[in-house]
Amino acid sequence: MTAKELRALSAEELRAKVPELEKTLFELRMKLKTGRLDSTADIEKTRRDLARVKTLLREQELGIRRGAAA
Repeated sequence: MTAKELRALSAEELRAKVPELEKTLFELRMKLKTGRLDSTADIEKTRRDLARVKTLLREQELGIRRGAAA
């Protein structure tokens, strides 16, 4: 997901996305350890998506506006 797509989501939707991404990341790590993971890039993509979501939640909490036209 891109940051632009995530910014369109509400805070509740973002909060719901955090455990979903954490579960996906856990499953990918388990697949990696058992040798069933096709692409290790999926782990990095999921980690970055999780970081984006957490960053946006923190920005909303602090009242920071990013990506808005100046």
